[in-house]
Amino acid sequence: MKLVDAMPKTAAGRALGNQLIRSGTSVGANYRAAGRGRSKAEFIAKIGTVVEEADEADELTAIFVASVKTAGQSKVSNQQFKIKNQKSEIKNA
Repeated sequence: MKLVDAMPKTAAGRALGNQLIRSGTSVGANYRAAGRGRSKAEFIAKIGTVVEEADEADELTAIFVASVKTAGQSKVSNQQFKIKNQKSEIKNA
């Protein structure tokens, strides 16, 4: 939040700041929703969403993948939750 507050008050600064706030808070919100799952299957599905959103936070991803394994979902493969760090390529037109 302090980083976003320190960003320039330009259109680009506001756009990036809004995205940082949304991405920084969505993992926690989705993890809380997973904890409120009505079944083991729903918990595992929601944790899967958390893993996808946290794929750049290696420590958090490891915690959430461990949660899936602890829940005993044998149908989930490790490949499904493998972290893939992909870099965007920006090309000049």
